Amino acid sequence: MAFLTSLCSCFTSQDREEEAVLAGDIHLPPAYVKRCVFCNVSREKGFDILHEVGPDPNSDDLIVFRDRAPAATEHLLAIPRHHLASVKALGKDDIQLVRNLQAASVQAFTELGFAPENQKLVLHPSFGFHVPPFNLINHLHLHCFGLPFRPSNEWKFHVALKQGGKGFSWFVEIGQVYEILGKGGKVKVLSC
Repeated sequence: MAFLTSLCSCFTSQDREEEAVLAGDIHLPPAYVKRCVFCNVSREKGFDILHEVGPDPNSDDLIVFRDRAPAATEHLLAIPRHHLASVKALGKDDIQLVRNLQAASVQAFTELGFAPENQKLVLHPSFGFHVPPFNLINHLHLHCFGLPFRPSNEWKFHVALKQGGKGFSWFVEIGQVYEILGKGGKVKVLSC
């Protein structure tokens, strides 16, 4: 049902607040940020937080937690504490943020015992973002998978490749994000 709702949102009008969120407007109304599920992640609210970075004036405050509906053997989400709508809101200046999200995720996997020197490492990590409107929460979140996917979940994270970049797809791998942003582009559903 959530997929259908996301798909329908492509063709229906949205209120100005929602349009600002999808456009990546960083000056969101305080009421929106207060309602944002990921702006308010905490253990008290039932999140299984595995790793936190910050507060540090020289880096981003980041949180890594387990996905409530895991699509893979291990499924983590990494988010910045500050509100960014989605991967579509990122530009060339945000490459370091993406690197920091990935590094925090790798650290969380290591803390779970999935380090290369550990025989428990039967998972192959994979990282990426859903591209709006095919996301459920409008707050930037990096999906971090310990593969393989659980049966019937792989289609949600379909990656389309084309020569020289990303093809038509609702999911973008982290390497594609680095390449697109590094060239000064923007991530979108269509080919980049």
